[in-house]
Amino acid sequence: MPDQFETVDEYIGSFPDEVRPILEELRATIRSEIPEAVEVISYKIPTFKLGGKSFIYFAAWKNHIGIYPVPSTNEDLDRELSPYRSGADTLRFPLRDPIPLGLIEEVVQFLVQRLNDRT
Repeated sequence: MPDQFETVDEYIGSFPDEVRPILEELRATIRSEIPEAVEVISYKIPTFKLGGKSFIYFAAWKNHIGIYPVPSTNEDLDRELSPYRSGADTLRFPLRDPIPLGLIEEVVQFLVQRLNDRT
């Protein structure tokens, strides 16, 4: 795998056939919640930017998909996210299990609301 990618398509294309559809689904899920976001590569991984600022990142690893940064949300959502927490702001979804796309939609919605509340 190259050390640097120019586009999210290049990044996704660098993974094995069984991982690419998972990354595409994740990308589409995030995009559906923030269609105005710009996709870039930052820190060598796919990043969605809103208002010129990095908003959410995702990356594929050997055994999981990571999503960053996802700080504490609300009590109910935090409870749902607890099995996937790895560190304060990281979610890890094992590749052996289906990715809970509905939960990821909720996370993105929460992050958008949080951003809107700050502006």
